[in-house]
Amino acid sequence: MNLHKRIEGVFFSPRPTFEGLAAKPVWVDTLIVILLALIAFNFIVLPYLQKDQLSLWKDNAATLKERYGEERYAQMVERTEHPSKAGQIVQTFVATPLFYVAALLLQSLILLILGRFTSTQGTYVQVLSALVHAGLIDKVLGNAVRLALVLPRQSVMQTSTSLALLFPRLEVTSTPYIMLSQIDFFGLWMFGVLALGLAAIFKIPAKKALVLSYAVWALKGLANIGIGLIGMSFLR
Repeated sequence: MNLHKRIEGVFFSPRPTFEGLAAKPVWVDTLIVILLALIAFNFIVLPYLQKDQLSLWKDNAATLKERYGEERYAQMVERTEHPSKAGQIVQTFVATPLFYVAALLLQSLILLILGRFTSTQGTYVQVLSALVHAGLIDKVLGNAVRLALVLPRQSVMQTSTSLALLFPRLEVTSTPYIMLSQIDFFGLWMFGVLALGLAAIFKIPAKKALVLSYAVWALKGLANIGIGLIGMSFLR
């Protein structure tokens, strides 16, 4: 199955596509597509993200000045208003792709470990291949939709494809918003489709595969909530 057919299959015929990937796992070409899409997305939204961050600094000026002091706060604002080109390049083209790849490798390992509780079948490469292809839903289609929402609003933090979208009055720094933002439509779709791959890889029923897939989704969500709460605690 060539790259085009695999990409199309993830969206329109996922079951036979993931069964084919379980029989013959491939992932490098699809990962390259995802990384290019991720770099493009981050490159476009970076100015809006910096604008959002600057707004957060200024909205929470009193707290930040008390915590870090006037001079340090002024430096933070200055770096955000006038970021270095080298830093932007590293963040967009190096740090973000590397973080995504590291997360993929870790999630694949967790899926394999959990899968061992239900089956002796399956290999790490098979799981990685399924996870990479499922990622097309969130990192390509999902980010395309998010970009369509970001551009007219010119804000990243004020846009979402999660349940947080239903509560526009929630502050983006609030705990409810951080929690609701993890229940993302494209994330749910991605892990639902991934279950088809896990069922084929581990030779287990679809219901067990769904439980396994969404268990990792829940773990990922909890980790993101924790990171978000720690990050926002510095503004409170």
